[in-house]
Amino acid sequence: MKNITQIPRLSLREQIYDRLRSAIIHLELKPGERINDKALAEQFGVSRTPVREALKKLEDEGLIVTSPGSETIVSLIEVDQAMHAFTVVAALHGLAAKLAFSTLTADHTEQMTTINSKFAEALKAEDKYRAIQLDDQFHRIILEAAQNPEITLALDRLLPKIRRLELVKFNAFDGQKSIKQHQEIITCISNGNKSQLPTLIENNWLSLAEYLTEK
Repeated sequence: MKNITQIPRLSLREQIYDRLRSAIIHLELKPGERINDKALAEQFGVSRTPVREALKKLEDEGLIVTSPGSETIVSLIEVDQAMHAFTVVAALHGLAAKLAFSTLTADHTEQMTTINSKFAEALKAEDKYRAIQLDDQFHRIILEAAQNPEITLALDRLLPKIRRLELVKFNAFDGQKSIKQHQEIITCISNGNKSQLPTLIENNWLSLAEYLTEK
């Protein structure tokens, strides 16, 4: 078949970018930590070129900062910036809810109910990584039902601006309000209340934002 070509593997730059991005988001590379491209190149076993290319992409996304003196560090966690990001994230999830409503089924709500139960268990066990992963799974069901990849791409770019703050402050988060809000979302879908769903979704994100950004 003429239109089928070999699928290219991820470039070295993309592989390094993915690893560094994950390390920054999960605080393995801490805010303010110095980044040395030569040391990273040795660590990855590659030349400095793909490392520099990956760092440039991370800088464009605001995850690292290069000062005039050429020192490169992991960007600090800015609460105001995270709040701005949360506002957009909430709106995008609300838009996804509008687009998804007609395609959501009882199977979806059953999956969301199961995930919410596991989310509650993870919170009780104080397993913040698992809890955040399950929260992502809960909302991903609606994102996938929306069938709009542009929303997902936009959210993926915003994620690092809020995820680091989540991990820093999640230990003090009991999550009971979020569990209840998830159940309200499930009930709304089950009851066919299309007009209310986007508001419930947005409020779920904004209430998390309010908790995480309070002084």
